[in-house]
Amino acid sequence: MSHNRILPTKNSWKNLKEYHIDEEVGFVLPTPQEELPYPYDQWISIAKNLPELIDKNELRKEVEKLKMVGIDDLKDHKSQRLAHLVLGYITMAYVWNQGGEDVCEVLPKNIAVPYCELSKKLDLPPILVYADCVLANWKKKDPNGPMTYENMDILFSFPGGDCDKGFFLVSLLVEIAAASAIKVIPDLLNAVKCEDHNTLQRALRYIASCLKQAQEEFKQIHEYVDPNTFFNVLRIYLSGWKGNPLLPEGLKYEGVWETPKKFAGGSAAQSSVFQCFDVLLGIQQSSGEESSFKFLQEMREYMPLAHRKFLQSLESAPSVREFVISKGDAKLKADYNECVKAMADLRKYHLNIVAKYIVIPSKNKHKANSTSEETSEPENKGTGGTSVMTFLKSVRNTTEKFLLNID
Repeated sequence: MSHNRILPTKNSWKNLKEYHIDEEVGFVLPTPQEELPYPYDQWISIAKNLPELIDKNELRKEVEKLKMVGIDDLKDHKSQRLAHLVLGYITMAYVWNQGGEDVCEVLPKNIAVPYCELSKKLDLPPILVYADCVLANWKKKDPNGPMTYENMDILFSFPGGDCDKGFFLVSLLVEIAAASAIKVIPDLLNAVKCEDHNTLQRALRYIASCLKQAQEEFKQIHEYVDPNTFFNVLRIYLSGWKGNPLLPEGLKYEGVWETPKKFAGGSAAQSSVFQCFDVLLGIQQSSGEESSFKFLQEMREYMPLAHRKFLQSLESAPSVREFVISKGDAKLKADYNECVKAMADLRKYHLNIVAKYIVIPSKNKHKANSTSEETSEPENKGTGGTSVMTFLKSVRNTTEKFLLNID
């Protein structure tokens, strides 16, 4: 990733910090908080022991014993993000318990009320989202060491051994690699405004190199995540209650709403970084399948508010794509295409991962349960509730359509 590196000006970072974008890790929450003070430590205690409590079938009993507490003493952003992460873990564990048919349709008010109040304050839905389990669920083993898999861990775990550690940390490393390119966006947009071809070309090359590095990081998933454990264990705890036949009406949040509510589970579509580069490069998913575009727009509501505002600000920025087209410069078009191709390649690779971790295990499970035909359709859905292969193919195909012809 060292070639054609360009450094952002210091002034550009003033703008990005307003959107909770960190110079080193992008949309990732830098150095997340790990503990909460009394009385919130009772939440931490349960979240740290989820696998054991679920294994002993004691999780729901322990959750029901929790005291109702208000959220007024969670004053700073990192405390609020940690609390949202912890309550998300507890909620998923309470609803899905041991991962079978024993699904709970009502979240008790001692969790539901503070969770929904906190979610309202953060402008996030009351369910475990990507911004929780990936962006705010990590620490370095050696604080002075590198951001590598070997030197990192997650804060909380579901059943399934190290499967969630592998899944969340590899996702995090993909995110960070791609997010390295965010720092050049202000200079890139300024280059468009000033018609500075050299700076624009260097920025585009740097973005392409970061996206290619993100795909390299993605390859670690094969080493650290077992497909069967992911499909049969972790995927269940990440599933939401929108488009899920096990909770067709949604989840009742006791003491908050009179009727059940439907929310999608955590999904890579909730990552701001890839929607960010779609917007920057002028890749309009609205020109593809309407259902895919609508899903991506809906997933923005599952992103932190500051990140949503950043995407909106990018949408009103000068068009990089239109500028490149207007100049008719073959080299500039080639550098632009490298970015689009890197996005398309990432999405192709994601398709391969989904085939290995969802589609093939789903077929194997269906063969084992061949007396029932009902299991096949929902099993091919992602944790966000979509028909995942259809969605990803649509997004990949649309991305490829935005490659420019070079005369």
